Amino acid sequence: MSESLQALVADITSADLQDKVMLLNQARQALHEISPFKSEPVDCVLWFPAEMVEANDYNPNAVAPPEMELLRHSVMEDGYTQPIVGWNKDDGIEVVDGFHRNRVGKECKDVYKRIHGYLPVAVIKSNRQDRNDRIASTIRHNRARGKHKIDAMSDIVVELKRRNWSDDKICRELGMDHDEVLRLCQITGLEELFSDQEFSKSWDVEGSIAPEDFEELTDDISSYGEELNEFRKAPATDNGRILHTYDKWECYEAGFYDTTKPGWTKDQCHEAYRKFLSDPDLFGEVLKKIITEWKHSCEHYLTNGAMNRIAWLGQAAACYELGIPSTYRGGVSLLTEKQQDAANEVALTYLNRWLVENGQDELTMEEAYSGRQADLY
Repeated sequence: MSESLQALVADITSADLQDKVMLLNQARQALHEISPFKSEPVDCVLWFPAEMVEANDYNPNAVAPPEMELLRHSVMEDGYTQPIVGWNKDDGIEVVDGFHRNRVGKECKDVYKRIHGYLPVAVIKSNRQDRNDRIASTIRHNRARGKHKIDAMSDIVVELKRRNWSDDKICRELGMDHDEVLRLCQITGLEELFSDQEFSKSWDVEGSIAPEDFEELTDDISSYGEELNEFRKAPATDNGRILHTYDKWECYEAGFYDTTKPGWTKDQCHEAYRKFLSDPDLFGEVLKKIITEWKHSCEHYLTNGAMNRIAWLGQAAACYELGIPSTYRGGVSLLTEKQQDAANEVALTYLNRWLVENGQDELTMEEAYSGRQADLY
C-alpha cells in the first residue's frame, strides 16, 4: 500500500461517522472518474442520509406485506446487496428504483440502526434525469419483477402521452406492445388519448428505431458547461449538525413519510396543499407550532445545511395541519409565482426565528433556499 493511500485510510479511520461517510463518498467519486466502468452507475455507490432519499410520486410497483417482511429479513441477513437507484434533485435524492429498499432502510428500526441512518444509492446518468426518462427507467426496472398496479401504470402512460411521447416511443422505452398501451389508455376513458389512434395499428409491425432517436453521449465532464453549477455539492463541514434517529422525529410520527392520505385522491391532496400555502397567516401560525412542538424534527432538519430548509418547513406544515404526506409536495406547483414567494418569505421568517432561538445565525433567502425554483415543497 502506497504512503498516500495509507494516509488517506488513516484520515478516514480517525474521522467521526458523518465525516467518514463524506470522505468515503469523495474517494469513491474520485476513483469512479478514472474507472474503465465510469459509464456504469453501479461503479459508484454512495451513502446518503436516509432523510435525503425520498420516494417518487409515480411508482407503479406493489409489494404485499409478506414480501416486505421478507425483504427486511433479507437485508438483515444478507445486507444491502443492491443499491437504491436515484437521481440528484436539488435538495436530495429521488428514488428511480428501489422504492421498497428505501422504505425498509427508513421504517425498519433494526435495519436503520445497523446502517447508521444512511442508504446506498447509485445515481443514474445525468442525461437520463428528465422526468419522462426517470419514469421509463422505473418501469423498466419494475417490469422485470414485482407486480404493477394497473391504475398507476395507466396514469403513467397518460402522462407520457400528454408529454408528447408517441405510442412507438412508449412501447420502445417501457417494453410494451401497442395492444398494452391501447388497453392502458382505455382504462382512463379519456377521449383525447385516442384522437390520433388507428385501432388496427396495434397489429402492425412498427416501432423501428431511427438514428435521430439517439443522442451522442460523452464522458467528458467539461462538455456539461454551465450545467455543472446545478449539481448539488455536499458541504465540506457541518459542525452545527444535530442528528436524531427517525423514531424521535415528530414529523415521522405525524405521517410525513407516508405514501398516501387515506380517503383522499392525489388531486385532492395537491389542491389542499395549494390552498394551505396560499394563506400566509395560517401557514405562519402552523410554523409557529412546529418550531415550538417539533423539537427533535427541527433540530434534525433545520441544522442540516445540505438540504433546503425552506422546502422542509413547507412540507412539515402541510403534514402538521392537514395530515398530508410530503409525497404530495407537488401541490406547490399550483401556486402562482407571487404566492410561492410569499410562502417562502413566511418560511424564512420562522426558520430564522428558530435559528436565533437556538444560538445560530440568521440566513438569507439565498442561503436557505439557494434560489431554487423547482418543485421543492
